[in-house]
Amino acid sequence: MRRFAIACFLAGLSLSVATAEPVKSGLEPGKKVAPYSFHVATGPERGQQTCYICETGGRPAVLVFARSLTPSLGKLLDQCDQLLVKQPKEGGRGWATILGEKTVDLDSLAKWSKEQGLKLMPVGVFDDPVGPPAYRLHADADVTVMLFTARKVTHRFSFRANELTDSAIATIVQEFTAIAPPQK
Repeated sequence: MRRFAIACFLAGLSLSVATAEPVKSGLEPGKKVAPYSFHVATGPERGQQTCYICETGGRPAVLVFARSLTPSLGKLLDQCDQLLVKQPKEGGRGWATILGEKTVDLDSLAKWSKEQGLKLMPVGVFDDPVGPPAYRLHADADVTVMLFTARKVTHRFSFRANELTDSAIATIVQEFTAIAPPQK
Protein backbone atom coordinates (compact mmCIF):
# COMPACT_ATOMS: atom_id res chain seq x y z
CA MET A 1 0.00 0.00 0.00
CA ARG A 2 2.81 2.37 0.88
CA ARG A 3 4.56 1.66 -2.43
CA PHE A 4 1.31 2.30 -4.27
CA ALA A 5 0.88 5.66 -2.53
CA ILE A 6 4.46 6.67 -3.37
CA ALA A 7 4.00 5.57 -6.99
CA CYS A 8 0.80 7.61 -7.27
CA PHE A 9 2.51 10.65 -5.76
CA LEU A 10 5.46 10.40 -8.17
CA ALA A 11 3.14 9.90 -11.16
CA GLY A 12 1.15 12.96 -10.16
CA LEU A 13 4.32 14.98 -9.68
CA SER A 14 5.69 14.04 -13.10
CA LEU A 15 2.31 14.79 -14.71
CA SER A 16 2.18 18.24 -13.12
CA VAL A 17 5.73 18.99 -14.32
CA ALA A 18 4.96 17.73 -17.83
CA THR A 19 1.84 19.92 -18.09
CA ALA A 20 3.36 23.05 -16.55
CA GLU A 21 2.19 26.27 -18.11
CA PRO A 22 4.73 28.03 -20.33
CA VAL A 23 6.71 30.58 -18.35
CA LYS A 24 5.88 34.20 -19.20
CA SER A 25 8.91 36.42 -18.90
CA GLY A 26 9.78 39.82 -20.27
CA LEU A 27 7.77 42.62 -21.77
CA GLU A 28 4.62 41.81 -23.67
CA PRO A 29 4.37 42.69 -27.38
CA GLY A 30 3.44 46.34 -27.82
CA LYS A 31 5.28 47.50 -24.70
CA LYS A 32 8.23 49.90 -24.97
CA VAL A 33 11.70 48.63 -24.10
CA ALA A 34 13.41 50.51 -21.29
CA PRO A 35 17.04 51.59 -21.18
CA TYR A 36 19.39 49.59 -18.96
CA SER A 37 23.15 49.23 -18.85
CA PHE A 38 25.32 46.20 -18.27
CA HIS A 39 29.02 45.31 -18.27
CA VAL A 40 30.01 44.30 -21.80
CA ALA A 41 32.43 41.37 -22.14
CA THR A 42 33.05 41.49 -25.91
CA GLY A 43 33.51 43.97 -28.71
CA PRO A 44 34.65 47.59 -28.68
CA GLU A 45 32.76 48.37 -25.45
CA ARG A 46 34.43 45.49 -23.54
CA GLY A 47 34.74 46.31 -19.83
CA GLN A 48 32.38 49.28 -20.02
CA GLN A 49 28.83 49.84 -18.81
CA THR A 50 26.79 50.17 -22.00
CA CYS A 51 23.14 50.75 -22.92
CA TYR A 52 22.46 49.20 -26.31
CA ILE A 53 18.78 50.17 -26.05
CA CYS A 54 19.88 53.81 -26.20
CA GLU A 55 22.24 53.16 -29.12
CA THR A 56 19.73 51.09 -31.11
CA GLY A 57 17.17 53.86 -31.53
CA GLY A 58 14.33 52.74 -33.80
CA ARG A 59 16.24 49.91 -35.45
CA PRO A 60 15.03 46.31 -35.11
CA ALA A 61 16.81 44.24 -32.48
CA VAL A 62 16.98 40.93 -30.66
CA LEU A 63 17.55 41.14 -26.91
CA VAL A 64 18.43 37.96 -25.03
CA PHE A 65 18.49 37.60 -21.24
CA ALA A 66 19.94 34.34 -19.88
CA ARG A 67 20.71 32.88 -16.49
CA SER A 68 23.11 30.17 -17.66
CA LEU A 69 25.50 29.46 -20.51
CA THR A 70 24.23 26.39 -22.34
CA PRO A 71 24.81 24.80 -25.74
CA SER A 72 21.29 25.81 -26.82
CA LEU A 73 21.93 29.43 -25.80
CA GLY A 74 25.16 29.33 -27.79
CA LYS A 75 23.27 28.02 -30.82
CA LEU A 76 20.61 30.74 -30.52
CA LEU A 77 23.22 33.50 -30.23
CA ASP A 78 25.24 32.06 -33.12
CA GLN A 79 22.21 32.01 -35.42
CA CYS A 80 21.23 35.56 -34.43
CA ASP A 81 24.85 36.63 -34.96
CA GLN A 82 24.81 35.13 -38.46
CA LEU A 83 21.78 37.28 -39.26
CA LEU A 84 23.49 40.38 -37.89
CA VAL A 85 26.51 39.78 -40.14
CA LYS A 86 24.15 39.99 -43.14
CA GLN A 87 22.56 43.27 -42.00
CA PRO A 88 23.27 46.61 -43.65
CA LYS A 89 25.39 48.97 -41.56
CA GLU A 90 22.37 50.64 -39.95
CA GLY A 91 20.30 47.43 -39.88
CA GLY A 92 19.32 45.18 -37.02
CA ARG A 93 21.08 44.92 -33.69
CA GLY A 94 21.37 42.21 -31.10
CA TRP A 95 23.03 41.43 -27.79
CA ALA A 96 22.84 39.02 -24.89
CA THR A 97 22.74 39.90 -21.21
CA ILE A 98 23.73 37.22 -18.71
CA LEU A 99 22.00 37.78 -15.38
CA GLY A 100 23.96 37.83 -12.13
CA GLU A 101 27.59 38.76 -11.60
CA LYS A 102 28.15 35.41 -9.89
CA THR A 103 26.93 33.53 -12.98
CA VAL A 104 30.10 34.26 -14.97
CA ASP A 105 32.92 36.80 -14.95
CA LEU A 106 33.65 38.98 -17.99
CA ASP A 107 36.79 37.08 -19.05
CA SER A 108 35.04 33.70 -18.93
CA LEU A 109 32.06 35.12 -20.80
CA ALA A 110 34.34 36.58 -23.49
CA LYS A 111 36.02 33.18 -23.86
CA TRP A 112 32.64 31.42 -24.09
CA SER A 113 31.47 33.95 -26.69
CA LYS A 114 34.55 33.30 -28.79
CA GLU A 115 34.01 29.54 -28.52
CA GLN A 116 30.48 30.08 -29.90
CA GLY A 117 31.95 31.93 -32.87
CA LEU A 118 30.13 35.20 -32.20
CA LYS A 119 31.33 38.08 -34.37
CA LEU A 120 28.90 40.99 -34.01
CA MET A 121 26.60 40.03 -31.15
CA PRO A 122 28.02 41.43 -27.90
CA VAL A 123 27.47 39.67 -24.60
CA GLY A 124 27.76 41.05 -21.11
CA VAL A 125 26.68 40.72 -17.50
CA PHE A 126 23.93 42.49 -15.57
CA ASP A 127 24.94 42.37 -11.89
CA ASP A 128 21.51 41.57 -10.45
CA PRO A 129 20.24 38.01 -11.12
CA VAL A 130 16.67 39.39 -11.19
CA GLY A 131 17.53 41.48 -14.26
CA PRO A 132 16.50 45.04 -15.04
CA PRO A 133 13.27 45.61 -13.06
CA ALA A 134 11.40 47.21 -15.97
CA TYR A 135 11.70 43.97 -17.96
CA ARG A 136 9.76 41.78 -15.49
CA LEU A 137 11.88 38.69 -16.03
CA HIS A 138 10.35 35.60 -14.43
CA ALA A 139 12.59 33.83 -11.91
CA ASP A 140 11.91 30.45 -13.60
CA ALA A 141 12.93 31.69 -17.06
CA ASP A 142 16.42 30.56 -17.97
CA VAL A 143 16.26 32.36 -21.34
CA THR A 144 14.04 35.31 -22.30
CA VAL A 145 14.14 36.71 -25.83
CA MET A 146 12.46 39.91 -26.96
CA LEU A 147 12.39 41.15 -30.53
CA PHE A 148 11.62 44.82 -30.97
CA THR A 149 11.57 47.57 -33.52
CA ALA A 150 10.96 51.30 -33.02
CA ARG A 151 11.58 50.48 -29.32
CA LYS A 152 8.37 48.41 -29.11
CA VAL A 153 8.38 44.68 -28.45
CA THR A 154 7.05 42.67 -31.39
CA HIS A 155 7.68 39.16 -30.04
CA ARG A 156 8.52 37.61 -26.70
CA PHE A 157 9.84 34.10 -26.04
CA SER A 158 10.75 32.57 -22.69
CA PHE A 159 12.07 29.20 -21.66
CA ARG A 160 12.78 27.32 -18.46
CA ALA A 161 16.05 25.41 -18.21
CA ASN A 162 16.35 22.82 -21.01
CA GLU A 163 13.29 24.14 -22.90
CA LEU A 164 15.16 26.11 -25.59
CA THR A 165 14.94 23.63 -28.47
CA ASP A 166 16.10 23.72 -32.08
CA SER A 167 12.50 24.30 -33.13
CA ALA A 168 12.16 27.29 -30.76
CA ILE A 169 15.47 28.71 -32.03
CA ALA A 170 14.23 28.38 -35.63
CA THR A 171 11.04 30.28 -34.74
CA ILE A 172 12.99 33.09 -33.07
CA VAL A 173 15.35 33.38 -36.04
CA GLN A 174 12.41 33.39 -38.47
CA GLU A 175 10.65 36.18 -36.57
CA PHE A 176 13.86 38.21 -36.26
CA THR A 177 14.45 37.84 -40.01
CA ALA A 178 10.93 39.18 -40.61
CA ILE A 179 11.61 42.42 -38.69
CA ALA A 180 15.26 42.76 -39.79
CA PRO A 181 15.59 41.32 -43.28
CA PRO A 182 19.18 40.62 -44.40
CA GLN A 183 20.85 42.83 -46.98
CA LYS A 184 20.52 41.49 -50.52
